[in-house]
Amino acid sequence: MSSRRDVHPPAGPAAVSPGLDPLAEVRAEGDPRTDVYLTGTVFLDIIFTGLDSAPVRGTESWARGMGSSPGGVANMATALARLGLRTSLAAAFGDDKYGEYCWEVLEQGEGIDLSLSRTVPGWHSPVTVSMAYEGERTMVSHGHEAPPPDFAFDGKHAPGCPPPSRACIASLVPGRREGWLGCAAGRGSRIFADVGWDESGRWDPADLADLEHCEAFLPNAEEAMRYTRTDCPRAAARKLADLVPLAVVTLGSKGAYAVDGRTGETAEVPAIAVQALDPTGAGDVFVAGFVTGTLADWPLADRLSFAGLSAALSVQEFGGSLAAPGWAEIAAWWQQVRGRGAGAAAGSSAAGSGGSSAAEGLCRQYAFLDEVLPAPGASTGSTGAADAARPGGPAPMARAVPTIGFRRPA
Repeated sequence: MSSRRDVHPPAGPAAVSPGLDPLAEVRAEGDPRTDVYLTGTVFLDIIFTGLDSAPVRGTESWARGMGSSPGGVANMATALARLGLRTSLAAAFGDDKYGEYCWEVLEQGEGIDLSLSRTVPGWHSPVTVSMAYEGERTMVSHGHEAPPPDFAFDGKHAPGCPPPSRACIASLVPGRREGWLGCAAGRGSRIFADVGWDESGRWDPADLADLEHCEAFLPNAEEAMRYTRTDCPRAAARKLADLVPLAVVTLGSKGAYAVDGRTGETAEVPAIAVQALDPTGAGDVFVAGFVTGTLADWPLADRLSFAGLSAALSVQEFGGSLAAPGWAEIAAWWQQVRGRGAGAAAGSSAAGSGGSSAAEGLCRQYAFLDEVLPAPGASTGSTGAADAARPGGPAPMARAVPTIGFRRPA
């Protein structure tokens, strides 16, 4: 047996905290109330950072930093909600303190609609321990598959056909068809998909049959090249564009490359150089940024740039879900970049260590943010440090904490 919790969304099925709405210009009467629907497994993530090297057998390693936060599909859901999209998540939650914590953080803290989610009595939450070092991560996970929901695939309930939404995000599993994707696409949802690592080693393009329902496919370079039997990620993207209207290949520290198979347009953007604390969930944040720009009808290059910026800001914080940036963080970054760019143009030392050309390049690449962000001094409605510093401003954005279940002071 499973049960749904008594949920009380602040305002409708997919409420979002007041603030910048990136889709304000495209919303119309009769549009779905949900912007993005997604389903998957929620983990409790425990992240260790500040490791000098990988753990060595027979030794004990001490980490200089630690954080806990909801993980798995919660990474994507939180990133979407923090960018102002009305997000609905269908997932199973463990009947334990971990599951209770994840539910509360996502629903109450992030404004994610969990009315299609459920608590499974006697089922414990999946857990992932992530160890970050040398700019990469190693993960150890434990969990059991949740029992199926009481309701069948009847076209009305998750994991059957989801409610009407502008978009759905799916993580494809090689060799497994996702029956709900065709139903969702038939209702007009735009499907964005990434893919997991093929443990079988087949890398058979036939395993990506669900791409027939998708508008965009966003693998990393290694996945893209293996599926297309190419040795160049750009060639892989062009080949994938024969299978899906929009192919986006992430290039790690080199940025991202995209091909629009409908128009032949291509775009490539460099990555933003940052000091990474924890890369957990960066790929999910990239997808969330790209989905946001796509639903807002931005040009392809701007979508790629925004996705890369979102991911770059996320890796400077602990954890996956709670490291995702909001609009206040994006606005603060843009203000700093514009300041450096202005100083560089004037020959000032304000250009910083990146040099004048780098600062001016970022100013050109991200000039579209001037049309997206509020005028200087106006609140974004997000919960970042810039807003929190003002009298009466919002509370600071929730971040991963070393442990959960702190007793609140009396």
